[in-house]
Amino acid sequence: MAAGAAVVVAALFAVGATVATANGGDGDGGSAASRAPALYSADAGFARDMAVHHQQAVEMSFIVRDRTKDEAVRSLAYDIANTQANQRGMLLGWLDLWGLPKVVADEAPMSWMGSADGHDMPGHDMSGHDMGGATTKPGALMPGMATKEELERLGSAEGRDAEVLYLQLMTDHHKGGVAMAQGCASQCTTPAERKLAEGMVAAQRSELTLMADMLKQRGAAPRG
Repeated sequence: MAAGAAVVVAALFAVGATVATANGGDGDGGSAASRAPALYSADAGFARDMAVHHQQAVEMSFIVRDRTKDEAVRSLAYDIANTQANQRGMLLGWLDLWGLPKVVADEAPMSWMGSADGHDMPGHDMSGHDMGGATTKPGALMPGMATKEELERLGSAEGRDAEVLYLQLMTDHHKGGVAMAQGCASQCTTPAERKLAEGMVAAQRSELTLMADMLKQRGAAPRG
């Protein structure tokens, strides 16, 4: 039930964000193109980075679905995959709407966290930024993301082992996602995108509580 509630929250925010975009973003009647964010702005950087972050969550959820028969874990994985795939489509759609690329060669991951003024800024050091306890592991692109080796471990695990590893990896992933979404909620200038980011924070925090309970039921706990 908790997982379903989290998905409903995310869906409601997503619908609101979509309507806001269709209405011109902030209701002033101007065109979206006239307010297109700069290439290295927080709006564009968040859209690019969160699209990548979400893609891995979808991938991990599809992996665990085939590694366990536990209905609770499979239901959570389905909800996460469905929600984040939809949100990823919105983020990429906004980049298309703004006429901006989905990949920028000289942009370091998370560099938008330091571009609150929205001006074009090439990639730079993210050290010193508070990521809410989320860490970037060697081999991972952004805070909370699993490494290639961890994905391989998940793909070879079965039953309870797969469930525990998935819940632990997704807990780390959500912590990174929440920190990123909070950054957009405070720095992004596009109202619709801020609303979507706020919805991500609410939904993923709810799922973090749910996953902690599910780990406890399996005699395990979040990592770190």
